Amino acid sequence: MLEEEWSYAVRRVSRGRRLMVRVDPERGVEVLLPAGAPIRAAAAAVSELRPWIEQQLAERSRLRERLRRPGTVPYLDEELALVPQPGRARAARRGGELLVPAGEGARASIERWYRRCARAEIGARLDAATAITGTPHRGLTIRNQRTRWASCASDGGMSFNWRLLLAPERVLDYVVWHEVCHLDLPDHSPRFWALLGERCPQWREPAAWLAEFGPALVL
Repeated sequence: MLEEEWSYAVRRVSRGRRLMVRVDPERGVEVLLPAGAPIRAAAAAVSELRPWIEQQLAERSRLRERLRRPGTVPYLDEELALVPQPGRARAARRGGELLVPAGEGARASIERWYRRCARAEIGARLDAATAITGTPHRGLTIRNQRTRWASCASDGGMSFNWRLLLAPERVLDYVVWHEVCHLDLPDHSPRFWALLGERCPQWREPAAWLAEFGPALVL
């Protein structure tokens, strides 16, 4: 049976109108179930969509293998070797190495380290870009969004996904410019894409890269 090969999570969505099945890069297979739907509907949907789900899982596995080698983590255009150290509580970089706690706390420590680095890397790029455009932003929040890489609020507040540091540097630069353009044009009208083309002429290639490999950007 499918359930014996891999599990899936069910999450009730109070305002959901229809059942949805998705393959989350970190949480695996998840069924979003409307409040009034019976729990058996989740199992039926997973069974029906089995070929698609297995294809998605295989694709994400392939992408992860392509993007990183065992014992390493990507950091923009670099690759850092993971060095577990007993007794260490906080991840820290040492040249081309990332020193991490040994044992179960390693992943959480690594994510906290990426979040700290993301604030510095993205903050510097935002400040530089808005200094060029003359349109300031109003604060930076680092998140782990499940479906978005970044967003620009109506008040100018910026939110970015720390997992962008797992992508090549050109991808991060593109996403920053994309959001900075939203400070002037909040939609995706032809005017927006023209503005993005002026400020980031090579945006199409990193955008395509992110669309293809984004699901693999997980620890």
